[in-house]
Amino acid sequence: MAKTFTYDEVKQHNSPESCWVILYGNVWDVTKFLPDHPGGSKIILQLAGADATEEYDPIHPPGTLEDSLPAEARLGKIDESTLPKEEKSPAQDQGSVPNKQVQQVVQQQDDWDPDTVEECLNLDDLEHLATKKINRKAWGYYYSASDNLYSKSYNGSVYNKILLRPRIFVDCTHCDTSTTLLGNKVNVPFYIAPAAMARLGNPAGEAGMAHAAAKFGGMQLISANASQTPEQIVANSPPGQVFGWQLYVQQDRAKSEAMLARINAIPQIKFICLTLDAPVPGKREHDERQKNVGSNLPVRSSVQSGSASSTSPAPDSASSRSESAQGGVGKALFAGTAPDLTWRDTLPWLAKHTSLPIILKGLQTHEDAHLASLQTPQIKGIILSNHGGRALDTAPPALHTLLEIRKYCPEVLTKIEVWVDGGIKRGTDIVKALALGAKGVGLGRAPLFALGAGGEAGVERMFEILKAETETAMRLLGCERIEQLGPRHVNTRALEQEIYDGEAGLEGAVLRSKL
Repeated sequence: MAKTFTYDEVKQHNSPESCWVILYGNVWDVTKFLPDHPGGSKIILQLAGADATEEYDPIHPPGTLEDSLPAEARLGKIDESTLPKEEKSPAQDQGSVPNKQVQQVVQQQDDWDPDTVEECLNLDDLEHLATKKINRKAWGYYYSASDNLYSKSYNGSVYNKILLRPRIFVDCTHCDTSTTLLGNKVNVPFYIAPAAMARLGNPAGEAGMAHAAAKFGGMQLISANASQTPEQIVANSPPGQVFGWQLYVQQDRAKSEAMLARINAIPQIKFICLTLDAPVPGKREHDERQKNVGSNLPVRSSVQSGSASSTSPAPDSASSRSESAQGGVGKALFAGTAPDLTWRDTLPWLAKHTSLPIILKGLQTHEDAHLASLQTPQIKGIILSNHGGRALDTAPPALHTLLEIRKYCPEVLTKIEVWVDGGIKRGTDIVKALALGAKGVGLGRAPLFALGAGGEAGVERMFEILKAETETAMRLLGCERIEQLGPRHVNTRALEQEIYDGEAGLEGAVLRSKL
């Protein structure tokens, strides 16, 4: 018969010499595993002697625990009656709402306060509902962006500077939102961008997102930091559903190579998305503030350790690894990410380990878009993105970069596919991006909040809302099909004054990329 432990018994084992954790109601001795943990021992030790389930579950796909630890490491059961009280959501515990922003989100719509996803009329409604339901840690991670959140805010508001040009006397009876992305047919021109840790907001996780996307013929780009395995996410997907997989190249290249071999064997995954806009984590203060909320602290990175508010030595140095400052949930996801990628070295290395099409995510200048277009046929497309405003604050929104490309190197739009993400809240936003040459439009926070609002049904509602809004905008512009959208349907004069106006610098960019 399995032994039962009290919480007081477990919390005494909180040192490198004797490290126990509680996971899913079981007590585990992870002392011998500390040196082998991919993120370093510090992450585990910060939760030693405590219930680590809440921190562990959204980050690690099911089965990871059993694959990593021997059976004898499971010591017994925890007496759940002795555990500390569960953390409450912002709506449940208004007295301990972490900051003013949460209160503003919860109270922003006094005249319309949806309680179900069916009552939500737009993506802001879904975010509002999710904020009332998810816990503070999930909210902090999903909502957060770098520094003053300028780029995050402007990602959305920049679309309002573009005006649409409706046409009349056009038969708008029929409207077809289908298109192709990298040659794969999809029924909507928007897709789920690679956003991590979906189960932090709802147990349905990325698999729930996939099921919702399937009902609308939508594409999903699986995060490298998904809370479920790629195999679990694509399981039971209907024939023809399209998936991509996000690659963060690791400092230990062997880990990335092993993952690429695994992805190559999954037929539903049609391409690799090499993410380049966050080689190091940004300073996400809303996320970091959550470290002081509740008795269980969020997981932190050990390789790129600590808070972005404090300076530290090189991330791979011994002093950096032992640095005691704490960071937020997002910080942990960058453990081991390689900051040394280059045009010259990375793409040839990648070609050795996958023959899948490559799309580069995180381009923010026309020069880099031009360089990417020279890498065909290996590179099939690019995603214009500032990482949702989560990396470098005041970096340009995707629309700026798209207009830069149109100004300095428009041939890029015919050589490779150009996708955009960041700040999409309306079907009109989607239509504006498509009219300016984007082939696909990604959504990151929106499906996370939709999942938090209502699980799989919440993500379905997100697709339903955006598809309907996109169709309405297309009809009023006089477009029956996506390919009919073009620059004549938008007025960008108000935005053009903000676009980079220096030298094109294309030849110099090519020379520097070869050094």
